Amino acid sequence: MTEYDAIVYDLDGTLVHLDVDWANVADCCAAILRAREHDPTGTDIWEMRELAAENGLLDRLDGAIAEFEREGARSARRLALADALPHSVPVGVCSLNCEAACRIALQLHGLDGHVDTVVGRNSHETVKPDPGPLLQAVEALGARPERSLFVGDSDSDEEAARAAGLDFEWVEDRV
Repeated sequence: MTEYDAIVYDLDGTLVHLDVDWANVADCCAAILRAREHDPTGTDIWEMRELAAENGLLDRLDGAIAEFEREGARSARRLALADALPHSVPVGVCSLNCEAACRIALQLHGLDGHVDTVVGRNSHETVKPDPGPLLQAVEALGARPERSLFVGDSDSDEEAARAAGLDFEWVEDRV
């Protein structure tokens, strides 16, 4: 593997698997929107977030999502890639999950001492695949994007890495 000055990981599906029933989360989000007379029919959670943002409901929706995430983090399952920690370079986490859920899952599995920074959905004004959160993590690690690696499990992870100027590695390549 190429030598990097920093490594940033996605969290859910990469280091751990959060025990979240995303169908329940979507139902809850839809109920919040319907209660305010907005129709979320045919939309996924991320589209519901956009609808909520357009109608002043994003904080309420994100609060509900975060509650599910924090609960799911308390029973998160450790994945094989977590055994690669620690590294000789600074390590960060950049996730679409809320920062508190990330920290709960990392602590549950004793990974928190090996992770130098955590950027969650609520740590930055944008979310992946926008490069902003990933660049925030790299900057917090004192590294440059072109000397950093992002490891993730989704197309949005890869898109964020490319947009931010980081190398990208799919989690399956490391397991």
